[in-house]
Amino acid sequence: MVCFRLSPVPSSGLILFCLVLGAVQSYALELNLTDSGKATCLYAKWQMNFTIYYATTSNTTESVTISDLGTVTYNGSTCGDDENGPRIAVQFRSGFSWTANFTKAASTYSIDSISFSYNTSDNTTFPDAKDKGVVTFHDRVAVRIPLNEIFRCNSLSTLEDHDVVQNYWNVLVQAFVPNGTVSTKEYLCDKDNTSTTVSPIIHTTVPSPTTIPTPKEKPEIGNYSVSNGNGTCLLATMGLQLNITQDKVSSVININPSTTDFTGSCHSQTALLRLNSSTIKHLDFVFAMKNENRFYLKGVDISMYLANGSVFSIANNNLSYWDAPLGSSYMCNKEQTVSVSGAFQINTFDLRVQPFNVKEGKYSTAEECSADSDLNFLIPVAVGVALGFLIIVVFISYMIGRRKSRTGYQSV
Repeated sequence: MVCFRLSPVPSSGLILFCLVLGAVQSYALELNLTDSGKATCLYAKWQMNFTIYYATTSNTTESVTISDLGTVTYNGSTCGDDENGPRIAVQFRSGFSWTANFTKAASTYSIDSISFSYNTSDNTTFPDAKDKGVVTFHDRVAVRIPLNEIFRCNSLSTLEDHDVVQNYWNVLVQAFVPNGTVSTKEYLCDKDNTSTTVSPIIHTTVPSPTTIPTPKEKPEIGNYSVSNGNGTCLLATMGLQLNITQDKVSSVININPSTTDFTGSCHSQTALLRLNSSTIKHLDFVFAMKNENRFYLKGVDISMYLANGSVFSIANNNLSYWDAPLGSSYMCNKEQTVSVSGAFQINTFDLRVQPFNVKEGKYSTAEECSADSDLNFLIPVAVGVALGFLIIVVFISYMIGRRKSRTGYQSV
């Protein structure tokens, strides 16, 4: 844990910020905000990431996932006063800012609203952006929590606008802390509060029960492509099966190519294939170059409606699958699993992709996956073993027959 002790600021006193480095896909933040008397007035700990979609000068849509916040500052965070409620303000990377505002009623307090801003003038984060400038989104949250209780929500919560998907999880927050002591009584969000108990729960090493999905048949194989001004620039052929776990319930969903639309974009270093349907808001496959001579699947981003009406969203831009030399395609006929997160995996069947250097709209020579290579190696070995066994049988039969012939001659 890295702590930053800042000098006193007006109306909020001494502020102590503790930053906890989280997993690759997220950035865990912990904040203990104190007033002028050095008493805690607000405590928060949470994880978040963002996926932003923007238009390019070539009239395509690109996406960028912000999971590593980099260097973080907290200018503008305050305990609040008689006129304004507490506020958490976070600044990170180049031109990004995030703010959460709190309000108070007679017996409750609220996470009232969340604001998120970014600057598309940053060419490193938003290459080839068509519109330059600061973009800000305001979302009303209005989560009401009883006073003197701390709010907890370990489940994934998503705020989604047209161009931005905000993901939050492992949230723990209490505003208006009485007497500087953070409460031990928790108020759970609806997703966490899936069951009620009368007696205390004793945690053991036995895992929580999870609904096991009914096995699905093999999905239909779909053919997808992306074109630019020079013709087809990306090809993909694959059967896709989505494995999703949310609120301890697992589901398996086969993608039907006949009811699935596809778009995308191609650039010198990256390529994007986007699938969408009536239930899938977007399923993005992001490809990138490696060492200027290979390509690989770098990221997957999904947002879709589940059967219960909830929205499932997750993104991971730190993958490393489907690696092959530039100028070739990647092929794997056997079933493969792309593990996007603990809650989301994709099974692929009869896969073949080529996101760069497509010529005349056709696949180039394929680089086979290890599973297929092992199969191709085993086939001639098996044939050789069978032939060897046949030769041995023939030889033994010949020797037995010859011995019988000798025995007959001796008797004469």
